[in-house]
Amino acid sequence: PIWKFEAKVKETMAAVLAFGVLPAFLFLSSVSMPIDKQLKQDFNDTAKYRSNETIWVPTSGVYGVDVSQPTSESAFSCLKSNGYTYAIVRAHYSSGGVDPNAPATVANAWAAGMSHVDVYLFPCYKCGDPANQVKETVDHLKEHDTKYGTLWLDIESYDWSSDKSDNQRFFSSLLLAAKLRKSTGVYTSASQWSSIMGSGYTTGGSSSLWYAHYDRDPSFSDFQPFGGWSRPAMKQYRGDAFLCGAGVDENWYE
Repeated sequence: PIWKFEAKVKETMAAVLAFGVLPAFLFLSSVSMPIDKQLKQDFNDTAKYRSNETIWVPTSGVYGVDVSQPTSESAFSCLKSNGYTYAIVRAHYSSGGVDPNAPATVANAWAAGMSHVDVYLFPCYKCGDPANQVKETVDHLKEHDTKYGTLWLDIESYDWSSDKSDNQRFFSSLLLAAKLRKSTGVYTSASQWSSIMGSGYTTGGSSSLWYAHYDRDPSFSDFQPFGGWSRPAMKQYRGDAFLCGAGVDENWYE
């Protein structure tokens, strides 16, 4: 991680001041990863890391991105060359309806050499008929011969009912419809799940979990079981990044 890189640089500079010399081997051992020349950092008041031009090669685990906007093959190629090896593409709007850009963006990710490509469905509670939302998403992708792996159900705050029982019924129907058609997972966070479904609701626990926690730490060390999940499959550790000319969220798994 980049903050560890900075710590090593400071440590190395301290050695320079103390001994007046910087052996080549010491400098080389301090730099553990390539880093973009235009590196910029900005820690905001909540200590959430943001940077518009930060690129570094991951050092462990498997790194990828998710996108909610049309993304070009060249952008994915740039991301791939910098260590991001998979992509997850939005396929359904939270306001209702399929995302017409999904088939082309998925195709661009594959063409750039991504190792696997998934899609996510952001459901529209107020639109009703969750099973049909799954059907129209899957059918739209099929019509365009779109190849993808897992269909992730995006469960986060957006016009849900104030009645958690209603939300649970909606989700149960959504999940069942998805499982009948594709390999299915759930994207959420502990706080979002609790506020929408209730902390004691565990129906989603039978599916893979992709959880969000923007702590800038690509690891599962922060994870605490919730919603029937005892272990996650993937973590979204940084949101709203701008890399290789594309707006992305950054993800990781072991």
